Amino acid sequence: MNIRPERPGDEDIIHELTQTAFAAMPYSSGTEGAIIRGLRKSGDLTLSLVAEDDGAIVAHVAFSPVTIDGIHGGWFGLGPISVQPERQRQGIGKALISEGLERLKQRGAAGCALIGNPDVYRGSGFESDGLLSYEGVDSRYVQRILFHGPVPRGRLRFAPAFQTEITPSDGQSSLT
Repeated sequence: MNIRPERPGDEDIIHELTQTAFAAMPYSSGTEGAIIRGLRKSGDLTLSLVAEDDGAIVAHVAFSPVTIDGIHGGWFGLGPISVQPERQRQGIGKALISEGLERLKQRGAAGCALIGNPDVYRGSGFESDGLLSYEGVDSRYVQRILFHGPVPRGRLRFAPAFQTEITPSDGQSSLT
């Protein structure tokens, strides 16, 4: 398994992988691939990593800027993250997350936030302490990992490409 940054020419493969990975998810809006294209187009795709196996892309993770109470402050959001359905639950997603978080730290990021299932992301160091909020989402799903600086508190906002992608009814999102 090789983890590397996205390269020109990977865009359509990443889009298809993302759409396929989210197709069976009940919380999916079906537009996760479009979110990544939107992040890329707007310049908000800060870090885009793929996992390759025998030269084929089998997983992808995106990181983009977020604000907390309207201030960027060196914070980033994780997601969407996609793994080919037949390759899920093999540690590939966790490896991508770990590599991405390390690269963000090296760039001086203050931390990373996401909206997702705590049982899934706790193993990567994310926690929910109720200090971050996202409109209409139960606070236990709003998670963060702190690299340095003060513990954040306030309203989390993702890049514009995410505008309508959170499903408040179940606290899940396209980020899980």
